[in-house]
Amino acid sequence: MSKLFLASIKENKEIAGSHYILTLSPLTKTIKPQPGQFFMLSVSNGLDPLLKRPFSIFRVSEKHFQILYRVVGKATEILKNKKAGDVIEALGPLGNGFPRIKPNIKPILIAGGVGVAPLFALAESVKYKKPLFFLGARNKKELLCINELRKIRINPVIATDDGSAGLKGTVVDALSAFLTRHSSLVTRHCIYACGPKAMLRELSFLAGKFNIEAYGAFEENMACGVGACLGCMVNTKDGLRSVCKEGPVFPLGEILW
Repeated sequence: MSKLFLASIKENKEIAGSHYILTLSPLTKTIKPQPGQFFMLSVSNGLDPLLKRPFSIFRVSEKHFQILYRVVGKATEILKNKKAGDVIEALGPLGNGFPRIKPNIKPILIAGGVGVAPLFALAESVKYKKPLFFLGARNKKELLCINELRKIRINPVIATDDGSAGLKGTVVDALSAFLTRHSSLVTRHCIYACGPKAMLRELSFLAGKFNIEAYGAFEENMACGVGACLGCMVNTKDGLRSVCKEGPVFPLGEILW
C-alpha cells in the first residue's frame, strides 16, 4: 500500500485566529495513522512552494483524517484558501508515533499551542485511561481545542502566559505545581508532550527531577519527511537523529539540550 496518495478536502474550517482544522478524505485506501505520526502535504500543484509541508495528525475516523494548522507563511496561506472538493497530494503516515501506554500507568498529556494536535489524537485513543491534560498558550485567544477535549470528557488544566485564562504562567509551571502536590504518586505517571522546543526542554528537566518517563513530539522544519535530506536533526545521547524518520517522538531524557 503506497504512502503517496491523493485526498479530497471535505472541510477547511477556521477555529481560532489564524488556526484551522483541515478535513481530508483519501481517494484510495491508506494506512491508518497513529498519534504522533504526521503527513507531508502538497499545498500547490505548481513549483511554488516546491516542497511538501509536514502536519501532525489531529483526528482520524474511518473515512477521514484531520490536521490542525496555523497560518504562518506562504504554504499555509495557500492552504487556508483551499475549498471543499479541492484535491491535494499527501505522503504518509510518516515517522514514529507515541509509544504504547503501559498498564497501570496514568498518562499526563501536555500541549503548547498547536502542539495540541498530536496529543488530542493520543487523548482520544486512550480516553478510557482518563488521562490528565495540560493545555498552554500565550493568551486566551490562542487556546485551542478546549471544546473538542471536553466532548471526549477531558477537562484540561489551562495555563496562559499572561493569565488571561486559567493559571498564570507556562504550562510547565502548571505541571510542576501538580507534580509537587502529588509527589508520592508521580512514578505512576508518564508524560507525553508536544510544543515549542523550549517547552520540551523544560519538561525534560522537570521529568528528570521527579524521575518520570517522558516523551516529546518535536516540531521541526522538514524538507523530505523520509530522512533523506538530514535537515531536521536533533542531538541525542546516541548522536544526531532525524525528526522525520526516527522521530518525531523521542524520549526526552535522550535529548542533549
